[in-house]
Amino acid sequence: MKLKTPPLAYLLACALIGYVAAESIPQLAYHSSSLGVFGWALIAFGGFCLAASVVAFIRAKTTVNPMSPSEANRLVQTGLYRYSRNPMYLAMAAVLVGVAFLLQNVAAFTSPLLFVLAINYLQIIPEEQELARRFGKDFETYRRSTARWI
Repeated sequence: MKLKTPPLAYLLACALIGYVAAESIPQLAYHSSSLGVFGWALIAFGGFCLAASVVAFIRAKTTVNPMSPSEANRLVQTGLYRYSRNPMYLAMAAVLVGVAFLLQNVAAFTSPLLFVLAINYLQIIPEEQELARRFGKDFETYRRSTARWI
């Protein structure tokens, strides 16, 4: 199974949508330096979680490529994958929330919401169907014991 749109494209498209929304509706702007700092912290946290997730795949010696879940030869359940079946996408959502805080406009929060909806239906569900096909009972056990997001 090959998916057609890379998750990074969803991330960038949603970031752009959040930026355009913030610029288009200045009435929803606010100003808070402490929330800006919080935004940077979320971006750093998301970057750390994304890197840690990739390292877990590398250590398991399986593909990191989200476009080809059929190439996975191992079910990764270590590191952040003990707590979330999708820490990479959770990390990307955290980055988008951080960016929304940096844009300091309530309209920018459409960005992480759209990302979660898009990635859930267009990426995660097809990925999980393929993982269920490939790993059967092992994936079903993992799916029941580990949240999709958090």
